[in-house]
Amino acid sequence: MSDQNHKIIVSFFSCFPFLPLLIPSPLSFLSLVHFLLSLSVCLCLSVFVSLLQMSQVFSKSPKHCGEKQTLNIDKHYKKLFCALSTFFTSILSIILLIWLLLHPSKPQFSLREADIYLLNLSTTHLLNSSVQLTLLSKNPNQKVGIYYDELQVYAAYKGQQITVDSYIQPFYQGHQDTNLLTASLVGTGLPVAASFGYEVGRDQTAGKLVLNLKMNGKLRWKVGTWVSGKYRFNVNCVAAMDFGPTLPTGPLSSKQGTQCSTSV
Repeated sequence: MSDQNHKIIVSFFSCFPFLPLLIPSPLSFLSLVHFLLSLSVCLCLSVFVSLLQMSQVFSKSPKHCGEKQTLNIDKHYKKLFCALSTFFTSILSIILLIWLLLHPSKPQFSLREADIYLLNLSTTHLLNSSVQLTLLSKNPNQKVGIYYDELQVYAAYKGQQITVDSYIQPFYQGHQDTNLLTASLVGTGLPVAASFGYEVGRDQTAGKLVLNLKMNGKLRWKVGTWVSGKYRFNVNCVAAMDFGPTLPTGPLSSKQGTQCSTSV
């Protein structure tokens, strides 16, 4: 057997030890695509190696049969080319169809209400805070459910985190379902920049206070009984509140219903 044929056979058999690694649990869509493509390549290599071995057998046949066997080999090559082309086209068409039908849209979040009950500096750089948050979560997909895992929420002001992380219980969201999520965000003696008091005072003079309410966690897609691997996602909501020179008797509130930005 030639060195070239030997390399092809080694490449073919080296595919199979890694096939179990291409199907993690839970299976992700990209892993499924990877598995199908790898399997198709391995099968095609197997057919190609078999044909090479057949051609070597034919080359050792009696001389008077050479022309007839050469014609047979050419026919085999043409059939193999047509079969491989059809096979690859079918595999890619199936993958494209699955992607178009099941490609999930990222979840949508909107800010329903944010209330600041406490935002005081105990010293020049230690902050006490209390924020109540209500978010609306929507799954826009018609055929894909979403498992939300490891959800945590916090508030930030001008790039500084002003509450500790608050955790929301994991939950499942069905097709096109909506859920209200509430969280109490607090901070006690959190270190902040020395300019924090100055920035708040300047916003009070301007009459507007802007907070960022952020949530991050992991989600899994569900199609039928199939569940994907975990994907990290991040949500950022902007709450603008009236904050004039005269402080209101109640909490600072934002009830705009603004859409949040989401990345997966």
